Amino acid sequence: MGPGRRRRVRLLKGRGDILAAIAAGGALGSLARWGLAEALPHGSGEIAVSTWITNVTGALVIGALMHLITEVWPPRRLLRPFWGVGVLGGYTTFSTYALDMHHLLAAGEPGRAAVYYLGTLLTGLPAVWLGLAAARAASHRTPHARRSE
Repeated sequence: MGPGRRRRVRLLKGRGDILAAIAAGGALGSLARWGLAEALPHGSGEIAVSTWITNVTGALVIGALMHLITEVWPPRRLLRPFWGVGVLGGYTTFSTYALDMHHLLAAGEPGRAAVYYLGTLLTGLPAVWLGLAAARAASHRTPHARRSE
């Protein structure tokens, strides 16, 4: 076994539960994203509203979740891997966003591509802040130093 393989095996040792949590969360998040895409299909040359909704709602939830995980809830080994990496990682999708942009440009819709690109950024970034602010207000706690897990 080479040094690179030994290092990878050492990194994974004792973390099977974390990998399982990420996989289970990723499956759930991906199914939610797929369901939204099926519910709100879009045609060629149209803005993918389902991808926009997915990324903005995911940004909102991740803002709230990260405050709750780091500032409010007691440390739990599998909470962040399941929800943050798994569910929200599977739910949100930069790759589909980039592919949607490519399709809009290929369909000769640079204006729509620009609206989609900027619209996602200009709504996604404030959504993270809004989620964080809402979680802070709901928790009635002031932020304190980040705990280590």
